[in-house]
Amino acid sequence: MSRHPLPVQDDQRRASGACPLADGFHLRSWRDPEVGLLADSWDDLAAHASTPNPFYERWYLMPSLTAFDPDGQTGLGLFVADGKLRGLIPIARSTSYHGRRLPHLAGWLHPNIFSGNPLIATGEEQRFWSACLDWLDAAAGDALFFHLRSASVGEPLVEALAQECRKRGRSMRKVYGGERAELRSPLDPATYLARAMTAKARKELRRQRKRLAELGRIEWRQDRGETGLDDWTADFLALEQRGWKGSAGSALADDQRTAELFRQALAGAAATGRLERLALTCDDRPIAMLATFLSPPGAFAFKTAFDEDFARFSPGLQLQVENLALLGDGAIDWCDSCAEPGHSMIERIWMERRPFAYYTIPIGSGIRRKVGGALAWLEERKQEKRA
Repeated sequence: MSRHPLPVQDDQRRASGACPLADGFHLRSWRDPEVGLLADSWDDLAAHASTPNPFYERWYLMPSLTAFDPDGQTGLGLFVADGKLRGLIPIARSTSYHGRRLPHLAGWLHPNIFSGNPLIATGEEQRFWSACLDWLDAAAGDALFFHLRSASVGEPLVEALAQECRKRGRSMRKVYGGERAELRSPLDPATYLARAMTAKARKELRRQRKRLAELGRIEWRQDRGETGLDDWTADFLALEQRGWKGSAGSALADDQRTAELFRQALAGAAATGRLERLALTCDDRPIAMLATFLSPPGAFAFKTAFDEDFARFSPGLQLQVENLALLGDGAIDWCDSCAEPGHSMIERIWMERRPFAYYTIPIGSGIRRKVGGALAWLEERKQEKRA
């Protein structure tokens, strides 16, 4: 796998957005040579998606599939209209659903994909789902339902899917829901921090920063380019592995696939202007680091790590205070924390919440679709009881 697999394409070719496929909904294995012809169309779609999702952009999804679907079992669902690629979602077929043998189709994810929102061109949400549902019914085989995972509640693509299901008299069940920390505010960083944290907590942060400065030269380093990226990436992987994730065997560097994906993703994001790197150093030693994907009008705080030897100075929280500078970026309206719901650190400083949900839609025809609908109804009832 090459170190920089996704060079920026020629501007004129990118602007055309032309797609080599005929109009309609297609499924192609990601390893199909035809997918390689979609590079410009894919990038153009990502730039005009109504709901941004860097995890389904070319520079992230292709290395993900290379790492976690080497046999090419996952397909790319491609919606083409008026000669242009207007929608994309990776689709996988599975026979297992929460430990039960239930054949179904689902949007493809892995643990380091934090959004399952399809890439859909603005204004094309209804046409996308209409074509997608037609395809799902025709290609269902023994699948009972389609599972859309980790979708952002309230976004046009979710509303359009609900509308299309209502139009067809088909159920759309919310079988899981949650919310995670989000940064979204018109306030400036200082005012936001004053509202998010008590005066006592802010005073303690200032005290910790002063004590930290007594240990050495403290610097904040922010970069949105490619300079020094290889060294920065290596430092991040080493820093994370030295902490509790390394002790638990869950650090990125503990698995060759996730380590290589991290390298590829950061390289691809930087090459396309999608990466911001932020680091706190003490005498040039990184003690807290954050990689954020920029997908205007949104952003995604992809990965963060801190040196536990400095834990008494709250380096991770100090880094997030500095990261509030995103509020002053005119191109970014919000930032998804990509954190677990209830995360103890980020929810101390980010006041907003971003809801997400998993939806199940019966597919196919006849008795099979009815069975899929009944199963989805049962899952929805279970979710309501858990909530």
